[in-house]
Amino acid sequence: MFHDIPQSFLDRMQYLEQIDARDRKDGTPVSQRLRQVPRETGKFISILAASAPEGACVEIGTSAGYSTLWLALARLESAGKITTFELSAEKVRLARETFRLTGLEDLVHCVEGDARERLRACEQISFCFLDAEKLAYLDCYEVVVPRMVKGGLLIADNVISHKESLELFLQRVQSDERVDSVIVPVGQGELVCRKI
Repeated sequence: MFHDIPQSFLDRMQYLEQIDARDRKDGTPVSQRLRQVPRETGKFISILAASAPEGACVEIGTSAGYSTLWLALARLESAGKITTFELSAEKVRLARETFRLTGLEDLVHCVEGDARERLRACEQISFCFLDAEKLAYLDCYEVVVPRMVKGGLLIADNVISHKESLELFLQRVQSDERVDSVIVPVGQGELVCRKI
């Protein structure tokens, strides 16, 4: 999967990595930064998405589409579609540019708006990557889990780096009898949940 990444993906990934690195150094306000996952996290979620059972693939927090590219690598062979949600109009514009430049317009459905309101239309979710504002994690989790297929995976980003602000979310997940879960020290910390 990683040995034959399309050149258009590699070019766009490198471009977005450069913007992200610049934003982190030049004082760009946090709300305007891309805040995308590191490459190792991208590889991790791609492997997990490729291992997920049959069903819908959902991403909450598109940003400029960097993590979506990693998810798309896992879905290219199956031609499975990805639905990704983003609040910021500017980031939606960048993400749609990413999908156009990489030929993913037919594979990725980019939805502008609050995922908490729009997720109810999603069913049979086999994979969900959650990388949104931390205050929304618990609400998103509670909407997604009942819509997941048995064996479906939900991955939440930043659970080590933002452990304090995610404390209630983590307590809920770790006591939830609907899922098995484990925290993996990849990137900023990934919570991996599997629907029982």
